[in-house]
Amino acid sequence: QVQLVESGGGLVQPGGSLRLSCAASGRIFSTYAMGWYRQAPGKQRELVALVTTADRTTYADSVKGRFTISRDNAKNTVYLQMNRLKVDDTGVYYCYRLLYGPEEYWGQGTQVTVSS
Repeated sequence: QVQLVESGGGLVQPGGSLRLSCAASGRIFSTYAMGWYRQAPGKQRELVALVTTADRTTYADSVKGRFTISRDNAKNTVYLQMNRLKVDDTGVYYCYRLLYGPEEYWGQGTQVTVSS
């Protein structure tokens, strides 16, 4: 089992910044990739950013140039730095971890609201 604990969501004005964190514990030694998805009201969950253990990154087109995913292996934590936030970035952000197998794990979600 893998446990994922997210933090860092909140309310921010358009143009502002937030940083999300996701700390992992448990059987994480067989991790292949980790990252973030989001779900806006009435929409499907979508990929935001992903990083593999080989440091290959993938970003949604809508966040390229504004969001940066990074990881701290010593802390088993993945981060999402979100800059120049837009109203359309509003949603619940879920931490995600993919293990070889494959096995998928999700965090409980953290709300990000971009509003003036």
